[in-house]
Amino acid sequence: MPENYRVDSRQTGSRRTTRLLLRQPTAADVAFVTRLFARPELVAHRPDPSPDTARQSTERLLRDIDHWREHGFGRWAIEVDGVPVGFGGVTVSKDFRGLNLSYHLHPESWGHGYATEVVRAALAFAFEDLHAERVIGLVRTANAASRRVLEKCGFLFEGQVTLHGAPTNLFALERRRETTGTSGR
Repeated sequence: MPENYRVDSRQTGSRRTTRLLLRQPTAADVAFVTRLFARPELVAHRPDPSPDTARQSTERLLRDIDHWREHGFGRWAIEVDGVPVGFGGVTVSKDFRGLNLSYHLHPESWGHGYATEVVRAALAFAFEDLHAERVIGLVRTANAASRRVLEKCGFLFEGQVTLHGAPTNLFALERRRETTGTSGR
């Protein structure tokens, strides 16, 4: 059963990191989403590695926009210097305990550390703003780069699950508990 998260999107609609603008997606992003998910290297790790059609990309974007409408947060459109490079953030998971972290970056933006920057921003948002207890990341076994990003950000491998009919590695990060107490002085 998914946890109930709801925040005011006026407070979460956009964020800045050192190099990235993370903003709420809009219908105007459809051309970029269509180009992004048409890239064979982006979809190579899916059970069906066929690039998305324009209709599938539109439906994907509409699901992201609906998630924002329903929960007040979701995956951000990611921009560098005003140019879209991907989508990423946390969403409510219907299948697993915790918020689901995901990101998709245009292949031309790989290798610049943007994935790590997005993941760290999403974790800060999840734990500080949403007070989430747990964030998960689902990574196909062959996607070593995404696994490294999650591990660099503190995620631990929990086991293998089946997602969309294919084996997938589940990584998780639990909220750190602050310990309070008195010293023995």
